[in-house]
Amino acid sequence: MEIVLGIDNIIFISIVVNRLPPALQKRGRTIGLLLALVCRIGLLLSITWIVGLKTPLFTLDLPFLEPHFAVSGRDLILLAGGLFLLAKSTTEIHTKLQGEEEEATVGKHDSMLRVIIQIVIIDIVFSFDSILTAVGLVDNVLVMIVAVVLAMGVMLAFSGYIADFVNNNPTIKMLALSFLIMIGVLLVAEALHQEIPKGYVYFSMFFSLAVETLNMRLRKKSTPVHLRESQYD
Repeated sequence: MEIVLGIDNIIFISIVVNRLPPALQKRGRTIGLLLALVCRIGLLLSITWIVGLKTPLFTLDLPFLEPHFAVSGRDLILLAGGLFLLAKSTTEIHTKLQGEEEEATVGKHDSMLRVIIQIVIIDIVFSFDSILTAVGLVDNVLVMIVAVVLAMGVMLAFSGYIADFVNNNPTIKMLALSFLIMIGVLLVAEALHQEIPKGYVYFSMFFSLAVETLNMRLRKKSTPVHLRESQYD
């Protein structure tokens, strides 16, 4: 379960780390995932505080919300994380469509500190769902920590391959950014107490990925069309 819930985290890390110089990207992924591990273990050790975040802090009476809408600390964190993910993914898509990404590869790069901060922020948001789900499955914190460590080991082993696959295939990268937008919408919806079954979201993600994989194989097998030279040339 931790591996499945960590897929969106790997995708985000792969895209953000791509802003680093090529020589630092592997180190950035490793540091990002290790910090993610530290964050998740720290949150697991503070389960009481996380559960307490569901306690309402104040209420709102707005036309588009339910009467006396109760806002908790968890809602604020999910809302901030969802908006951050939407803004970051939209910016990345805009950059790619404008062709600025290629210029960044030979020009200005993001700093390691900036990339690490983004990874830590989004990982804290992603961790809430997995930790709250884990709390509903087991009561032993040690078991949850072992599961997180094992899952992170798997992600560390395959993060490089996933990052290369995403970054070397423009259509897959665009699809991954679309996934992140969908996850951002999901986080905002949860902050507004609109529950969307995650099974539908992950099924649509894997289905879209499967279709795009078939398209990639079809493009590789397609024979390129060579136009005949004009007899007047």
